[in-house]
Amino acid sequence: MHIDLVALIVDEYDPAIAFFTGVLGFDLVEDSPSLTTDGRAKRWVVVRPPGAQTGILLARADGDDQRTAVGNQAAGRVGYFLRVDDFDAVHRRMLDAGVVFVREPRDEPYGRVAVFLDIAGNRWDLLGPQH
Repeated sequence: MHIDLVALIVDEYDPAIAFFTGVLGFDLVEDSPSLTTDGRAKRWVVVRPPGAQTGILLARADGDDQRTAVGNQAAGRVGYFLRVDDFDAVHRRMLDAGVVFVREPRDEPYGRVAVFLDIAGNRWDLLGPQH
């Protein structure tokens, strides 16, 4: 048993795909046309870190409640965690790509960590081995 996907509500598909694939280096696993339950067009978009089992379903906000949730899906706390082997290299690459870090790197018992914002404004931990 494993968690296959988690949904991340975004404003638009293409900028979110560009962020996750171009900036974070995720793979675009699927981008297929789909329909809402009432027949409106949408897309089934899945991104996944290379080698990972769990992916992220990028879901375009549909309706006022979902638009309100964009960027605040974890109510202002860190809700997503990206574990990397080479923290310093990934951190530098993300900074060079313009990713906003809201907390500088620090060492914790569980590893090196820095908090960054995704394209929608959700908080993520970038996690690596301790220094």
